[in-house]
Amino acid sequence: MLETAELGRRVDRRTYHAELDPLRRELLELQWRLRHADFPLVLIFEGVDNAAKGELVNTLSDWLDTRAVDFVAFGPKTDEERGRPRFWRYWRALPGRGRTAVFHSSWYTGTLIERTLNELPDADFDHHMRRIGRFETLLTREGALVLKFWLHMSAARQKAYFRELARRRDGRWLTSPLDRRLNRHHDRLCQAAERAIRLTDHARSPWAVIEAEDRRYRNLAVGRHIRDALAARLDTPPPAAPAPAAPETATAAADEDTVLDHLDPGHHHLDKATYKQRKRELTQQLAALTWRAHHEGISVVLVFEGWDAAGKGGTIRRLLRGIDVRLARVIEIAAPTDEELDHPYLWRFWRHLPRDGFVTLYDRSWYGRVLVERVENLTPRERWREAYPEINEFEDQLVEHGSLVMKFWLHIDADEQLRRFEARANTPHKHYKLTDEDWRNRERRPAYERAVHEMVAHTSTAAAPWQLIPANDKRYARVEVMQRLVDALHARLGGEGHK
Repeated sequence: MLETAELGRRVDRRTYHAELDPLRRELLELQWRLRHADFPLVLIFEGVDNAAKGELVNTLSDWLDTRAVDFVAFGPKTDEERGRPRFWRYWRALPGRGRTAVFHSSWYTGTLIERTLNELPDADFDHHMRRIGRFETLLTREGALVLKFWLHMSAARQKAYFRELARRRDGRWLTSPLDRRLNRHHDRLCQAAERAIRLTDHARSPWAVIEAEDRRYRNLAVGRHIRDALAARLDTPPPAAPAPAAPETATAAADEDTVLDHLDPGHHHLDKATYKQRKRELTQQLAALTWRAHHEGISVVLVFEGWDAAGKGGTIRRLLRGIDVRLARVIEIAAPTDEELDHPYLWRFWRHLPRDGFVTLYDRSWYGRVLVERVENLTPRERWREAYPEINEFEDQLVEHGSLVMKFWLHIDADEQLRRFEARANTPHKHYKLTDEDWRNRERRPAYERAVHEMVAHTSTAAAPWQLIPANDKRYARVEVMQRLVDALHARLGGEGHK
């Protein structure tokens, strides 16, 4: 595809300058409109020549209002980036709605280089490209306009370009030994690019192959493409807002069993003496195991979901008596902030992931999309249903990186929940724990039970299974969570730590 492309298109100086000024004005006007729109623009530039990409990106910085543009180039990973899943640094660089991000190098770059230099097997390359495809699909589902450009030139023209840059006082720094090495493997780079384009060219995030041998032609071709795609998006009327719907109910499925029906929380008890002894033993084991995990560079992600008043906060506090607070961080998830609403919904969870060797405990989590957002009709049905595979993909990346991921659902029955609500209402220092929303959620319990059932069915995977914890008895629930975490750490660490 790329090697057989007919190159050599040119634009003369007079034509270039005649078109340049109106094109720049149009781009600035569209950019101003974008700043008031509800989506971001993501521009990705890849190609055979790094210097050509750099020139083009600098041209765009001259054309656009840079106050609303983020220019991003990923180089070698920092220690902070190496200590987290591969896509962590890409998620952090995503623009908020109304802004533009220009990626001079992107989630494609390193993999293309590795494949070109025969440092990456085909299967691993394809795995990464399919993951990129799913990532970009999620971005477009969340509203982003993603435009991808492959800047192409022949090997001979690239060599001539290198010589031209070497003669320029301001051009020598634009090339590197890696650029020249890749030029020697031009055919393999093109083959890798063709494969990447085939695997990631989707209607929502298409590739545009641009001839880059002539600067003027390259600049105008890219500018026109951005102008046309952005104008089409801005001029497309937003979809009609769905008619307000009542919160979800579960009356149609009232007679169907759920996973919670087989979890009797009232039949699990622990006496006080046994609780104290087991809690003391497990606390000591947790301290030793989490420090060992720290020294071995294993991060731990703990997710806590459950009914209101199920004891999530109390369980987390008991865990932190065994997990040194220097290693741990608790993230309490509430309604998203304006900044979080400006980004894809998983963005705020990616940014809090722990470094290798550390522990993050999420008090509620990304599962809000398929629980509260579903039941309360805060997210369209199509989007929360699409969230199941997106969440599985997210957790797969954590596990693939080497993190231990554990997800706990603390289950109490309706009678026990009512008792705890009333106890909070009658205890002055616990009034803050009980809200009108808690009572409203209780009225919708059947709908939440159905949502929990489907959540477990769709997202309890071999890599990150759900742990369903009977929690009518707080002592039992706390010790059970601690024991399961200790067992998982033992299994993961093995060796002398497994006793």
